[in-house]
Amino acid sequence: MILSTILVWLMVPGIAIFYSGFVPQKDVTRILFASFLMFGLSGLMWMVIGFSLSFEGNFLGVIGNLKHLFLSGVDLSSTFGTTGLPTAVYLLFQMMFAVLTPALFLGAVASRARIRFIILFVFCWSLLVYYPLAHIVWSSTGFLAKIGVLDFAGGTVIHIDAGITALILAITLRKPYQYQEKPTKGNPMWILMGTVLLWIGWYGFNAGSALKLNTQAINAFFTTTIAACSALVTWIILEQIFKSKVTLSGICTGSICGLVGVTPGTGYVTVFGSFLIGIISAIASFYFMNYLKYKLHLNDYLDIFGSHGVSGIVGSIAVGLFATKSVNPSVIHNGVLYGGGFKLFGLQLFGVTFTIIFVSVLGVIIVSCLKRLFHNDVGIQR
Repeated sequence: MILSTILVWLMVPGIAIFYSGFVPQKDVTRILFASFLMFGLSGLMWMVIGFSLSFEGNFLGVIGNLKHLFLSGVDLSSTFGTTGLPTAVYLLFQMMFAVLTPALFLGAVASRARIRFIILFVFCWSLLVYYPLAHIVWSSTGFLAKIGVLDFAGGTVIHIDAGITALILAITLRKPYQYQEKPTKGNPMWILMGTVLLWIGWYGFNAGSALKLNTQAINAFFTTTIAACSALVTWIILEQIFKSKVTLSGICTGSICGLVGVTPGTGYVTVFGSFLIGIISAIASFYFMNYLKYKLHLNDYLDIFGSHGVSGIVGSIAVGLFATKSVNPSVIHNGVLYGGGFKLFGLQLFGVTFTIIFVSVLGVIIVSCLKRLFHNDVGIQR
């Protein structure tokens, strides 16, 4: 688990390097700075208040309590709940997710807002969006967890959450319908190295979410690999058919989409199921990034919603198709394709819908309030 924690830590500089390979040179420092800032800001917030709000106590199945501010009264050496892990280890592992998630969506805002807007946005977003959502989905007392919605490693809590947030920021911090194409001259080495770091880190992300070295962790290691590979190859085929040109940035993006897509079900689906999820995720994200985005005039400059949001939605719903008790006995209802009917599929669809609405409403409220407060700090045009 300590190794998994370190691997997830590695994903933060990985995502910074990946994004930096796409942006103009003048924006690279902004991306790197904003991403690394999350270790201090989000990491400190997690220790002070985030862990308590996410996993300690329960209020209406939506949020925890404030009884353990600054970890006061928390026995870090005791076993935390049913995890079988020392509280200190579980706390640090979950902290990496709290640090990574804002780093995922900050690529949508790093060159459009000043640092104080970014700090206040992440502060408010963590309190109002991330901590409640982590409690709702991952705490045993969260209401989505209690009704049976499955999210093994963060399809809803991290990827849909970050994707929707990035989309809100991309839309609200630029003039409407002013779409700008990615620069033709990026840095392919940064894109490739960022992808490699993310892929390596994803093993801690997915396999580590089993919380122990067991069959689910091993299965997650395999499904993570297969989904990324099938998505990468699918992206090559799609680019060759529809663009007549295969690109390094494309296959790197394709592999990321496969990793995102399999994340919510990585410990619940078979290797063959992950193979199909990778293909479906790549097709959905490719269509959105290359066609639907333009028709909708969206300003998703780095395709954060296109990769994390779209593939996260597809992967979370796909759990309702491919989850099976043969892989993980904790699955109460098998997916549709394994004879379980539409019970789990309906639950997953409800969980995805709730997450989209929850993040969208609160995200828009936070941005609207901060834009009024710091109207001179946002809307910086490239």
